[in-house]
Amino acid sequence: MKTKQLLTASLLAASALAMNAAMAHGAAKPRHGGTVQVANDISYELVADADGATLYLVDHDKDMPSAGISGKLTVLNGAQKTEAEIKATEGNKLRATGVKIAPGAKVVAVLNNVHGKTTTLKFTVK
Repeated sequence: MKTKQLLTASLLAASALAMNAAMAHGAAKPRHGGTVQVANDISYELVADADGATLYLVDHDKDMPSAGISGKLTVLNGAQKTEAEIKATEGNKLRATGVKIAPGAKVVAVLNNVHGKTTTLKFTVK
């Protein structure tokens, strides 16, 4: 009897683990050639360019409007630290200008008013 109960409990536990793994969100893939981080089921893609960076927001595979979101972008290129204000632009984009982001840079974005909350994201640029 104990063997049957142990086997049943083991099968139930294995089933529960398998269901959780199947339902978990995978790593988001970049749509614009940038670096992606996920926080609270929202994907944030950081794309660096010559005069700053753009953050693209995607919520469950749909573009998330950036209206009302603002914040600060901090860039660490080696020992050099620069900061820029992040502002909402059109659609699902946030924009920071006046920063240079080199490969290997560490970038921290602190965003205000993402569904009423503050969100902090950390990126390492490739």
